[in-house]
Amino acid sequence: MKSRNVLVLVLCLNVLLLGAIAESPTCPAADLGGECSHSGEWEGEFFPGIPKIKYEGPDSKKPLAFKWYNADEEILGKKMKDWMRFSVAFWHTFRGTGGDPFGAATKYWPWEDGTNSLAMAKRRMRANFEFINKLGVEWWCFHDRDIAPDGQTLKETNANLDAVVALAKELQGTKIKPLWGTAQLFVHPRYMHGAATSSEVAVYAYAAAQVKKAMEVTHYLGGENYVFWGGREGYQSLLNTDMGRELDHLARFLEAAVAHKKKIGFNGTLLIEPKPQEPTKHQYDWDAATAANFLRKYGLIDEFKLNIECNHATLSGHSCHHELETARINGLLGNIDANSGDPQVGWDTDQFLTDVGEATMVMLSVVKNGGLAPGGFNFDAKLRRESTDVEDLFIAHISGMDTLARGLRSVKNLIEDGSLMELVRKRYQSFDTEIGAQIEAGKADFEYLEKKALEWGEPKVPSAKQELAEMIFQSAL
Repeated sequence: MKSRNVLVLVLCLNVLLLGAIAESPTCPAADLGGECSHSGEWEGEFFPGIPKIKYEGPDSKKPLAFKWYNADEEILGKKMKDWMRFSVAFWHTFRGTGGDPFGAATKYWPWEDGTNSLAMAKRRMRANFEFINKLGVEWWCFHDRDIAPDGQTLKETNANLDAVVALAKELQGTKIKPLWGTAQLFVHPRYMHGAATSSEVAVYAYAAAQVKKAMEVTHYLGGENYVFWGGREGYQSLLNTDMGRELDHLARFLEAAVAHKKKIGFNGTLLIEPKPQEPTKHQYDWDAATAANFLRKYGLIDEFKLNIECNHATLSGHSCHHELETARINGLLGNIDANSGDPQVGWDTDQFLTDVGEATMVMLSVVKNGGLAPGGFNFDAKLRRESTDVEDLFIAHISGMDTLARGLRSVKNLIEDGSLMELVRKRYQSFDTEIGAQIEAGKADFEYLEKKALEWGEPKVPSAKQELAEMIFQSAL
């Protein structure tokens, strides 16, 4: 009798356990269109206890408050929010795991269930918009495969993307929209040889279909830009690479993208994001100058601008300020991926920008450019591997926003003081003469210049006053 009661109790417990499992299914990564695709609504807030972030001024000691970024404060003729146009990067903020080439994931956000199901994708999207609203920004950026899972076929994959995008459209409301969207053409094994530069025509066609869809959903969501980052558009060895043919294929791909943009009535800016290497040994959009040359060669210079990422600039051997100025003077500065690297680490670490001096140089270029609209500042930056609290997501973005806001305030100080601009003006004042004007107008030939050189004798070369320039710059910070 006793054993029978025990057996009944065990059976009852099993029934209860099975019922619990049925109510909270564990969704496999490959589950698409099944039960997992319609379950898993998150109850309550994703970030409980974290209020909407407010500006409290430089004296505030609260980590969850802005000290320097005051969105509606007018500086140099624009509100701070209009100079900045801050954007949250979905992939780092909601898909970042803390994993690196040497270690597994360290971040396990409370709303994650360990799957890549459609239900999980929708849950992340809800978290995204709660985060955006509490942070107080109006823009977000995404890769297609970060927001929605792959299906077994391209048709299924597009259906997954449509489902998530429909939810994003609903959650955006009328105030929030994408700063830019893009297609992820570098993670899947099909892109091991590249996408637009792949040696396989079927891969090229698949990539075209993926970009077509990503551009269409960006347009549907009201995105103002569309980015091309050639993650694997390059080579590992020239021994087995026809570089000329690959570059021609890349140009044809971008031409087709321009045509489709016009066909669907998308008025956003197309952006190319330079990076020298990683994951390929050499990428075809090495830096701003290389990208500009490519666009000019293939007659695309009027169809594209550049999305400059600061960490990519340093990987190419330049400063972020150099890349921004190169893009600006070529009329190509369209957007900035605001991050920084570590000089002691040889790869793309995507850290939040916290150096006020660097931020000031960045903002110098932005102010000279008259702003970035329809582009802005996208935080293509991730938490450090060791930062694992949900509030760290807010602290990192607040710090990045405050740093760039301090940079803008420092630029205002430099402009109002005028000393640095006057130093630069004086350095080139010899070209403000009649002969200088002739040179700059292209009206001084070598015979005329030789005559003047003989007349003037050995030139007297003044000091560049570099230390004074640095002193003035530092005093404005």
